[in-house]
Amino acid sequence: MTTETILYIIIAGVISIALAVFMYGYKSKQKGSLRWIFGILRFITLFSILLLIINPKFKSETYTIEKPKLPVLIDNSASVGELNQKKNVSTLLQKIKDNNELNDKFDVSYYSFGNDFRETDSLSFDEKNTNISKALSSVNELFKNQTAPTILITDGNQTLGNDYEFSSAIIKNQIYPVILGDSIKYTDLKIEQLNTNRYAFLKNQFPIEVILNYSGTNPVNSEFIVTQGAAIVYRSNISFSENENSKTLNFTLPANSVGLQKYNTQILPLADEKNKKNNNKQFAVEVIDQATNVLVVSKITHPDLGALKKAITKNERRTVTFKKPTEAVNILNDFQLVILYQPDRSFASIFSEIEKSNKNTWVISGLQTDWYFLNGAQDNFKKEASNQSDDVQAVLNTNYGTFAVEDIGFDNFPPLHTDFGALTISVPNEVMLEQTVSGIANGNPLLATMEINAKRDAIWDGEGFWRWRARSFVETESFQSFDDFIGNLVQYLASNKRRTRLEVSSETFYYNNSPIKISAQYFDKNYIFDNRASLNITVKNKETEKQTVFPMLLRNNYFEVDLNSIPAGEYNYTVSVLNEAVSSSGNFTMLDFNVEQQFLNADVAKLRRVAQNTNGIAYFSTQSDSLINALVSNTNYKNIERSEQKVVPLIDWKYLLALIVLALAAEWFIRKYNGLI
Repeated sequence: MTTETILYIIIAGVISIALAVFMYGYKSKQKGSLRWIFGILRFITLFSILLLIINPKFKSETYTIEKPKLPVLIDNSASVGELNQKKNVSTLLQKIKDNNELNDKFDVSYYSFGNDFRETDSLSFDEKNTNISKALSSVNELFKNQTAPTILITDGNQTLGNDYEFSSAIIKNQIYPVILGDSIKYTDLKIEQLNTNRYAFLKNQFPIEVILNYSGTNPVNSEFIVTQGAAIVYRSNISFSENENSKTLNFTLPANSVGLQKYNTQILPLADEKNKKNNNKQFAVEVIDQATNVLVVSKITHPDLGALKKAITKNERRTVTFKKPTEAVNILNDFQLVILYQPDRSFASIFSEIEKSNKNTWVISGLQTDWYFLNGAQDNFKKEASNQSDDVQAVLNTNYGTFAVEDIGFDNFPPLHTDFGALTISVPNEVMLEQTVSGIANGNPLLATMEINAKRDAIWDGEGFWRWRARSFVETESFQSFDDFIGNLVQYLASNKRRTRLEVSSETFYYNNSPIKISAQYFDKNYIFDNRASLNITVKNKETEKQTVFPMLLRNNYFEVDLNSIPAGEYNYTVSVLNEAVSSSGNFTMLDFNVEQQFLNADVAKLRRVAQNTNGIAYFSTQSDSLINALVSNTNYKNIERSEQKVVPLIDWKYLLALIVLALAAEWFIRKYNGLI
């Protein structure tokens, strides 16, 4: 409290006493004790009111002792079990929990990681992938600007995510890896990586790249073979030595039959190999008869066109061809979808030919679009364009029901550029993305789809969506979500298939270490998406005849199920709607590949480099006592005394108001009791 405030309080006290004395000592008619009682009560009332007007502020300071944090990250992937390290992990965790000195010094918390990173109190060691980089980045975010040395219990074998050695370089706290496994190098041949396209075209050759690794000191010979069923379709003799320990094979196989073609690759094991599971790897290719051909017609060069091509051709079943308006007129019949980018009067012959051939179209407009021409060239939509531009963002219409759309963060994407004006669509349509300006919808569609007599069209009113693809990568470290969004839109627009009340989307094959998701949409009799429906999927293994029923969960405007829990094999499935005679069936194959079985020992060298990069120390699981002693004795990890100062104004003190009310009420009751009022 300042000197000035104290002076005001003293003056308030003097004024209150003076007024109380004047009212009940000089002017009052009461005698004896009543004069004193009324005077004291009036003084309390006046002084309290003046205090509220002055509103002095009081400071309070509290002190807390904060321990340094000690996050313990535990590898919960299947490779820990494959290396027979489950018992070592349990023993280490029990020692950490039972050590009183360690728990007195640190605030210990436990987290597990595999595919994801989460706080944990139990371990299963059954996760199909290991993402050490995500675990380190997550704990760095959780304990930013805090003293938090980190115990990392893992074998160091990462199967997913960024290289954790480089991720650890940005972490300020020390990392103490506890290495699960040993450093002994066993003689081993393995298929390190196999790359191939997911799709191939009939009568074509599809390429395969295989990377083979050898761990050992003596020269060895082996044979690499590829089989389809009982037939060997490719073979090659391979030689390795201590210095030449990696080979890359590039070859092609013919696509002779339509449908799913499954293959098995194998490098024949050596006699003394310890791990033979990493000598085999399955893969599959879906052979299709023809591609979906997309024609992009544009008079200008724009980054949007590159983003379109990348997103569309992410699926090998689709091809993209770019043409100028004068070049595209005579080849429209070779394509299932025509994308018209920022059309102007040079597109007149294109629109005329599209009307004759009834081609599906996707119009993308922007600042270089001639709306006076476009309004007259087609009858689906019109825009009262002006000479002013506008920056608009997008928000997903969660009631959009034409096909399943996932919200990939549209409202956080950079704004698109468009001509200012009202866009009206005069035919039956569904708006997928709505325009917003400063977070407020302006009533115009940004992306809408139309379907009339089996002809499908779309209008996208805004240029600059290449920034959306870039932002998607920044936020998710992958282009996947944006490319899938564009791919689903193209898949819908390029098809003339009649719409059904139950639409199911699935792949023909999956790898069992990847997400296995099937989605569906159910529409009522008016073809409006019904989010109140209950959908189930019945999955039947073709070999064992075992049937399993899973409920499908509602997402924004579609239902979805994750089938990661079922084993590898060939399956039939049926999606059905509860209490409705509507169902859809299909099949898929799940290929067996357990990436966590590919390792023989821990990645000791990398874990030691991580420790060195962060000024920590690496330990083996048998050195747990040394780790605990090092943490307990390290004088850099000390308790921190934190003080918190609070400034509380008197006006927030409710008891003073209660005191004023109590004083006034007491004076009134005393007066009433004595017949003075």
